[in-house]
Amino acid sequence: MKREMPDHAPSVSVIMPVRQEASSISRSLEAVLAQDYPKDQLEIVVADGRSTDGTREIVRALQQRHANFVLVDNPGLIVSTGLNAALCRARGEIIVRVDGHTEIAPDYVRQCVAALGRSGADNVGGRMRATGIGAFGEAVAVGTSSLFGVGNARFHYSENEEWVDTVYMGAWRREVFTRLGLFDEELVRDQDDEFNYRLSERGGRILLSPAIRSRYTARSTPPSLWRQYFQYGYWKVRVMQKHPRQMRIRQFIPAAFVISCVLAVVASLVSRAGIALLALVLVPYIIANVVASIVVARRRGWQCLSRLPMVFAILHSAYGAGFVTGFIRFSTRWRDRRGLAPYSSDGAA
Repeated sequence: MKREMPDHAPSVSVIMPVRQEASSISRSLEAVLAQDYPKDQLEIVVADGRSTDGTREIVRALQQRHANFVLVDNPGLIVSTGLNAALCRARGEIIVRVDGHTEIAPDYVRQCVAALGRSGADNVGGRMRATGIGAFGEAVAVGTSSLFGVGNARFHYSENEEWVDTVYMGAWRREVFTRLGLFDEELVRDQDDEFNYRLSERGGRILLSPAIRSRYTARSTPPSLWRQYFQYGYWKVRVMQKHPRQMRIRQFIPAAFVISCVLAVVASLVSRAGIALLALVLVPYIIANVVASIVVARRRGWQCLSRLPMVFAILHSAYGAGFVTGFIRFSTRWRDRRGLAPYSSDGAA
């Protein structure tokens, strides 16, 4: 099969924000180093959030063997500050994001460059193909690739090339950051959603392409999954405050479910009517959860059926609880859209 490569291969910077990724960083970096893109046009910029688990040592060892490898410090520790630190050091015409728990296909960079070139999109990315470690991790991978589990964000399950609101990770021409600014450093999570909202509000277009392939390692324990989705819900409130026109009713459903459950539990402690209310809230959800688990397991494998109801319950309740907590925490900031990091064409923040 003939490779799809432009006559002039633009220079590419792969930026990787990492922290405490010792268990997966070697696989992620080796996948980047194995790209079929011209090596003299590819650089890798890793922004490490002062890891203490050996991540930085692994990166340094690889850096000694590859001239196109750069390691920068991320004193802010979070993903958004890591992305910005890497962006300010990157020199490529094209910026491609890769996460430390993701393995990209050998043609990933080439497909990103090709998609940007043929479509005129401002951001391109692929489907988030999740894999899991252990029985629970495999169930999480299945659950987070389903409509019932994570809603209708197309990058979780679509196999079609289409215009979308957001994609997994992303690839951009450098000038996009000159126009829009960097990632919002206030946001611990959801910084990619905020950037894509900002891009769309300025008339930018985002393309999902199935040719851009990668594998993401999902969380493998209930506590880690709960923390992840709690943070997603918590920081989603700030994203909505900064971009109120992007709000949709569906974004409030997990929070409404959590509030209903809490109120029903409290009411059940003081009256029989409260017990009936609790049943009215929980029974339909339990039925929907079980039915969805059976439908998804029939398509993806029966071995995950016993764990899918728990996975779905964690996804929904953690996100909803995080959203409610964020709504309370940021209740006075609905007119506050601050937090954007500036960016100049010479790479200085």
